[in-house]
Order: sequence, then C-alpha cells, then structure tokens
Amino acid sequence: MEQDLNRIKLVLVEKKKTGKWLAQELGVSECTVSRWASNKAQPNLSSLNVIAKLLGVEMKDLLRS
Repeated sequence: MEQDLNRIKLVLVEKKKTGKWLAQELGVSECTVSRWASNKAQPNLSSLNVIAKLLGVEMKDLLRS
C-alpha cells in the first residue's frame, strides 16, 4: 500500500494553481510535479521549501502528519 507523504496536490487545488504552473516556476518537468502530486515520488527538502514559498504556505502544510 502506497503511503501519501505529501499534500502537494491538495494545496495546489486549494490555491487554484496547476501542476503545470508549479513545474514552470520550479524549472522541472510536469511529469516530475505529477509524480510528487500523486505521491509516486517525493521532492527533496529544498524543493519542498521552494514549493511552500510559491504556494504561500508553511512547509509543514505540505506534509502529512
């Protein structure tokens, strides 16, 4: 069973942003963001920090408790 470790997909929806937008802002592929959003892969901490800043949330808000 796959464990959802991040909430990137939910926060993107809450902030009315797309994975494509996030990919462009980060300079990564849409495929990479899609893998993060679906919890098939996890961003490293520095990427997670940048994602949090771009979305205007705390880094902890992107992580499952």
